[in-house]
Amino acid sequence: MRRRLTANLGLKVMAFFTAVFMWLIVVNIDDPVAENSYTGVPVSVVNEEIVTATNRTYQIVDNTQVVNVTVRANRSVLNRIKQEDIVAVADMKELSLGTQIPIDVSIPGHRYEKAYTTPGNLQVKIEDEAKNNFPITPTTIGTVREGYVLGELNANPEKVTLRGPKSLIDNISRVVAEADVSGLSEDADIEARLTLYDRNNNVIDQTLLANNLGKEGVSVEVKLYQIENVPVKLDTSKITAAKGYKISSVNVEPREISITGDEDDLAEVKEIRIPAEELELTDLTERTEQLIEISPFLPEGVSLVEGTADSVIVTIQIEQPGVRNFEVSTSSITVNNLSEDLEISYGTMVDLEIQVRGPAETLDVFSTARKVSIDLKNYDNPGTYTVPVTVELPDACSLVNNVSVNIVLEKKSEEEQEQ
Repeated sequence: MRRRLTANLGLKVMAFFTAVFMWLIVVNIDDPVAENSYTGVPVSVVNEEIVTATNRTYQIVDNTQVVNVTVRANRSVLNRIKQEDIVAVADMKELSLGTQIPIDVSIPGHRYEKAYTTPGNLQVKIEDEAKNNFPITPTTIGTVREGYVLGELNANPEKVTLRGPKSLIDNISRVVAEADVSGLSEDADIEARLTLYDRNNNVIDQTLLANNLGKEGVSVEVKLYQIENVPVKLDTSKITAAKGYKISSVNVEPREISITGDEDDLAEVKEIRIPAEELELTDLTERTEQLIEISPFLPEGVSLVEGTADSVIVTIQIEQPGVRNFEVSTSSITVNNLSEDLEISYGTMVDLEIQVRGPAETLDVFSTARKVSIDLKNYDNPGTYTVPVTVELPDACSLVNNVSVNIVLEKKSEEEQEQ
């Protein structure tokens, strides 16, 4: 039996190695070795205390905190490896040149020939650690519910302590707590997002910074005020017309203003009254306008809604017996003989005042509609002009004064001319 096993031993050994060789060939044909790349693999840093224990800190630079990993293994293995299976670690103990840490790669649970990263080193910047206190500025995004406006904003806490690389701490210009008030209709304490800005108003990455806010974070206490629209009333007792004239009307625009404040303060405000001393105008002979600042007449605790004009315009119409004033919108003036390549505008003028003298019964029914015009046959070039106004009047009526209007003529664009 023993002789049989040892007979032709050389041939049997050769046959064994030939079989192994053929098996390897078959395996490599069916499951060849290949390489695959995996992008966006995060790098973990270990043994950070080597730096932090000496009151220093570090920043990862050159975007090396995420790397690409190339793995060499059988194709069947590569097909099973996912990006999240790959572990990339930079050990602070391996720090060299004060800026580079080799990145070690492992893929637990998988057999592979080789794995390496690109780039191969984590680039870091070592610097002193700094700490500073910053006031927190509360701010909001979004729009509160209609009928309300934002009142006082208070950050809680009012200050924050930030610790991190000295270059980052020194670059902080302001710290903002941003609260979303969309649809808010009552006072509230809203969880906010802390945002840091540099001197160029760019947002600073807080990844390498620590703060003392803890789990509570930062919030913004938001106080809302209601909005009320109240009328503006005038004391006209000190407005007088000259002898032979009379006051036909006194109007204020806007007639209502929007105010805001505490609910109790607003409940006391029924109107805003402008005293007679602000309208002490005597011996008037023509239409007069008076611009009056409204803020001084608001009660304590009440203010104008943001965006509301701070002034009102009081218009006093003066008439003579037998004379009637008519206001004509510039948009209703009939324009005759305007050159085809020009367009007209009236600058800042909105209304034109026309005084007509005549019998009362005629003036009572007279209308300026389609009776006011200008003729531009002698105005062929762009420019600013004062043009006489023509008014078609009934018999026995006349203009008290000649009327003119300022116009601006401009060249039409080529597109407008083609139309």
